[in-house]
Amino acid sequence: MMVKKTKGPLYIQIKEIMKDRILNGEYALHTYIPSEPQLENEFTVSKITVRNAIKELVQEGYLEKKSGRGTKVIANVSVAKLAKGKHFTEILVEEGHRITKNVLSIKQVELVDCNALRSILGDQCIKMERVYSLNNEPYIYFIHYLSLKLSEEEIKDVQITSLYRFLEEHHIRPESFRDEFQVSVAPSSIKEALNLEESSAVLKRIRRSSDEDGNFVEYSEGYYNTAKQNYVVSYNDSNQ
Repeated sequence: MMVKKTKGPLYIQIKEIMKDRILNGEYALHTYIPSEPQLENEFTVSKITVRNAIKELVQEGYLEKKSGRGTKVIANVSVAKLAKGKHFTEILVEEGHRITKNVLSIKQVELVDCNALRSILGDQCIKMERVYSLNNEPYIYFIHYLSLKLSEEEIKDVQITSLYRFLEEHHIRPESFRDEFQVSVAPSSIKEALNLEESSAVLKRIRRSSDEDGNFVEYSEGYYNTAKQNYVVSYNDSNQ
């Protein structure tokens, strides 16, 4: 994976990529991450850059350096929580699953024929389609519409590990979220992507996200193959 100086300090970019791998189970809890030379080759950076990225993750409590043995994952839960609960993917990773994310497409679109989206996001937005895989099998299909304008050159350079980190990089910070759930029959293209039978129903989640001023910044639809894994919400506050 390429990192670029134009996107800020290289060690910070690498730290965020590695953190995302930890949170999604690619670097599993109680296992050792790749060696420093392997990471240097992967990111095409110097030894000191890799060491600084690892040092940050050690300080944040995700990694522990073992003298003569390597660097071990000791925590895989993000400090930042959505509302008072854990992210769904965090729960799956804690249970030992592995989540991988693949961006299928990202493009600037005109919302001329979609009055509902146009009313909340404006005339143009970024449309992104992604698939999450659970233990190497397609599990969730996401379609995101984001209140963001990018040039063709900027779109070519986009690398997504965390959607909300990507938005923050563009000075968009969702502060409130509204989720709606329904049982749905997915469009044919999504059924194919999730390897679903023609008659299969899925859980559909519609999310509307707003910034601190109440402006809509995201509309998304997620299609979950719950035959593979139920959708789980876990709360830490016993009063809820």
